[in-house]
Amino acid sequence: MKIGNREFQTKGHTYVMGILNVTPDSFSDGGKWNDRDRALKHVEEMIAEGMDIVDIGGESTRPGGYTLLSDEEEIARVVPMIESVKANFDIPISLDTYKSGVAEAGIRAGANLINDIWGLKYDNRMAEVIAKSGLPCCLMHNRKEADYRDFMQDVAADLADTIHLAEAAGIADEKIILDPGVGFGKTYENNLEIINCLEELNMFGYPLLLGCSRKSVIGLTLDLPVTERVEGTLVTTMFGVQKGCMFVRVHDVKENVRTIKMCEAILNSSK
Repeated sequence: MKIGNREFQTKGHTYVMGILNVTPDSFSDGGKWNDRDRALKHVEEMIAEGMDIVDIGGESTRPGGYTLLSDEEEIARVVPMIESVKANFDIPISLDTYKSGVAEAGIRAGANLINDIWGLKYDNRMAEVIAKSGLPCCLMHNRKEADYRDFMQDVAADLADTIHLAEAAGIADEKIILDPGVGFGKTYENNLEIINCLEELNMFGYPLLLGCSRKSVIGLTLDLPVTERVEGTLVTTMFGVQKGCMFVRVHDVKENVRTIKMCEAILNSSK
């Protein structure tokens, strides 16, 4: 899969997507990277640590409530950052948004991938915008309420609906990555189950992205604050590697790159 000017394997290696939140209220690092110079320094550090793609987000979507931004406010946050990263670094850029207007502005600014946490279901123009751009996209499973009859079957049905929306709009199969949506529309138990059962989503034939970094499923399991969840995150990354995920989306790049390298060395030792 080509993202920006780089070719990525869809199987056989797990890449690291580094998180750059340009928000004042992100659950993990709100306000830390609002300043342009600090944000660019952080991108530089993540690249040095082995980041393969940077995911820029302008609106917090943390559980428990967040401020819904207008398109204009979100664009004002993300577009200058996309342009600055593009001007200073040779790194593919993912834009984390579920709004078609923001996606259009981000694509014009140079975004190389659209990462939609609502899997094309929030904004009925999003699928059309992505299809027209020809860019790859990451489409996440999400629900307003964690109300399931058979959890994994229901998740699969929801993702099938998302895939149908993508196909109907003309998004090519080879442009799609799926995200199981850990921490979104799921109970604590649901989150553990979907990490453990990731391989069931291989039924669709699309590469997977796993995003568990510092999330509440780790905090609740280990009874730790968001600042002390690195080790828990690394365990989820290990599961992602074992189950063949194409990407893990993380805050702590260096530690996750090392974890992936060790896991892959063990998994490949008998080949």
